[in-house]
Amino acid sequence: MDRPATAEELFDTIGSAYEDVFGRPPVVGRAVRHLLETLPPSSRVLDIGSGTGRPVAEDLTAAGHRVTGLDVSSVMIGIAREQVPAATFVRADVREWTSPPESWEAVCAFFPFLQMPRKDTEAVLADVARWLVPGGLFALVTVPRDYEDVPVQFFGHTFHETSFMPDDLVRRVGAAGLEVTGTHSEIFTADEPGTPPEEHLLITARR
Repeated sequence: MDRPATAEELFDTIGSAYEDVFGRPPVVGRAVRHLLETLPPSSRVLDIGSGTGRPVAEDLTAAGHRVTGLDVSSVMIGIAREQVPAATFVRADVREWTSPPESWEAVCAFFPFLQMPRKDTEAVLADVARWLVPGGLFALVTVPRDYEDVPVQFFGHTFHETSFMPDDLVRRVGAAGLEVTGTHSEIFTADEPGTPPEEHLLITARR
């Protein structure tokens, strides 16, 4: 493929190998624990970029929460439906998807913004603020760096990555109408030979 892969093409190709290599990044585990400790029983949770359904949808549904996962990859949706039958998974691009205002107690977004232009990330953050109930929780994990449409290699494929430096992303989360309640950063190394360590940033917020 001469052009960079789209998110759908990339993750259709990677499939279950993503879970094998990335497993449970510590900051994602930290974010899920925070939700489990904080959410009211039987909360409605939207997981943007839900992937294989593990660990996020699996852990949250096991605790009795009602999870809907969105993903652009039909392969990932199929894997998630098989692995986490208690959750609902929808093949959709969040940028083209709608939800009624105040319809979720929590929204998760673990790495989906890396393949969106910055203006699209800002638009989705504003949508999240509308979709959350008052006091609803938002948890975001990303790889923070000053990248905009930069070609990068991932699982042997090239895609264009866009991201933000931590302070810039915190500011944009706040500008969307969310109150940032905490940040946490640590270095993660995937279980794949030759994969360089990368920083993972967790931002927690509430409406």
